[in-house]
Amino acid sequence: MKLLVLGGPRFLGRALAGREWDAVVDTSGYLPRDVRASAEALAGSGFYCFVSSVSVYADFSDPIDEESPVAQLGDLPDDEITEETYGPLKALCEDAVRAVFDERAAIVRPGLIVGPYDPTGRFTYWPHRVARGGEVLAPAPPDAPTQIVDVRDLGDWIVSLCERRVGGVFNAAHPGVPIAELLETCRVVADTDATITWVDAGFLVQHEVGQWMELPLWIDNADPEAAYFDRVDVGRAIAAGLAFRPLAETVRGTLEDAEATDAAGLKPEREAELLEAWHGRR
Repeated sequence: MKLLVLGGPRFLGRALAGREWDAVVDTSGYLPRDVRASAEALAGSGFYCFVSSVSVYADFSDPIDEESPVAQLGDLPDDEITEETYGPLKALCEDAVRAVFDERAAIVRPGLIVGPYDPTGRFTYWPHRVARGGEVLAPAPPDAPTQIVDVRDLGDWIVSLCERRVGGVFNAAHPGVPIAELLETCRVVADTDATITWVDAGFLVQHEVGQWMELPLWIDNADPEAAYFDRVDVGRAIAAGLAFRPLAETVRGTLEDAEATDAAGLKPEREAELLEAWHGRR
């Protein structure tokens, strides 16, 4: 299969004009005008897979599947990527692909992509933090699910979609790994003496702990607007062949090939202060 992967800055124009591929995978489309230009320049290709995001959905207060409403841009700028515009712009990018390729397009909406070479810290914090050992602050409840997908599983599946030309919209993530299972897997893989202290959401909110980035994987599901954030229906992707390697392989790959970063995660002194306050509460 002759496969073109679009990643990083766009390089259209003469470089792609008049050329055709069996399939195109677009991993870096964020602005509708860029994605539209890509799709139009590559319209003669057989299949187009656009990597979008579950962030396209407008409302996480109700159960989410691929037919759920997507966010609207409204009066926000269509050429500036911010926390507010990211989801709506991705939704418009999806529309741009479908306008050109129609049924020859797959729209893939991943959850949190994790594993080797992840530079974001949004998942890497946990394997590396547990590997350091000692008392680890974790967000209760222990059975709260987190929807991640190993980049290797996602990549293999996307290639398979292209080979089989399976079009449609797909939420792409694990059905849900309990955070307690994730942290225990980290402890076993790293072979450390780490102990987990489960801290409830009310305490974390009271102490202004930042969701998602300061304490990765934590979303306060007590907030009605986030009730289904990590409970997105992924049955369609699984039916189309998305499969998952053992969690231990993902953790091991992260420890070996994804470095810890200051971009996300509790700083050691902040974690220590929070633990002291938690143990000292009445």
